[in-house]
Amino acid sequence: MKNGKIIDSFEKAIEDIHDGATIIVGGFGLCGIPEKAILALRDKGVKDLTIVSNNCGVDDWGLGLLLANKQIKKMVSSYVGENKIFERQFLSGELEVELVPQGTLAERIRAGGAGIPGFYTATGVGTPIAEGKEHKDFDGKTYILEKAIVGDFSLVKAWRADSLGNLVYHKTARNFNPLAAMAGKITIAEVEEIVEAGELNPDHIHTPSVYVQRLLAGEGYEKRIERRTVIQA
Repeated sequence: MKNGKIIDSFEKAIEDIHDGATIIVGGFGLCGIPEKAILALRDKGVKDLTIVSNNCGVDDWGLGLLLANKQIKKMVSSYVGENKIFERQFLSGELEVELVPQGTLAERIRAGGAGIPGFYTATGVGTPIAEGKEHKDFDGKTYILEKAIVGDFSLVKAWRADSLGNLVYHKTARNFNPLAAMAGKITIAEVEEIVEAGELNPDHIHTPSVYVQRLLAGEGYEKRIERRTVIQA
């Protein structure tokens, strides 16, 4: 199973992530987040990061750990969510936040991975989202120009991979991960299991290996739930 993409530690996988880097991070809430890579980034202490992700985890888990450690300079996201640290740092001016409609954020990341520099969308027209952006009419309807996002690095979490770096995600944990994997100049994929090349059904591969530069398996994933809701019987 030896392959140049397989790394034997998370410390090595993220060792060249530098201060001021732009990092696209997969996941939605706490579902499908690259939790081991995030922990390694926290321990490394790299600063002034721009993080592109749907939201910023919770106070004590996921990207919230980097916020608590004051490692994030700017968040590009669509949802503040359940993170009180996010709210506090934003209101105090410590954290720069670019709020992006969720579909627009997904398309900006996808466009970056596809080599498309920008696109027009009607989402946000007539709102503060449109301020300062180019407007253009198509067939009598106004659209705004949104620019693609490309990261210096992408961190993604998959369920299984083969030794070449082909990735399979598990159900809703797929979310932003395939888009994030496309849009990083260097994509670091953490998975729960690595199998030999040829063991994955080609029709089931979600991210082709061409998008993955580094691959490693993690153990003991917590897979926390943001808010547990139960019904009394």
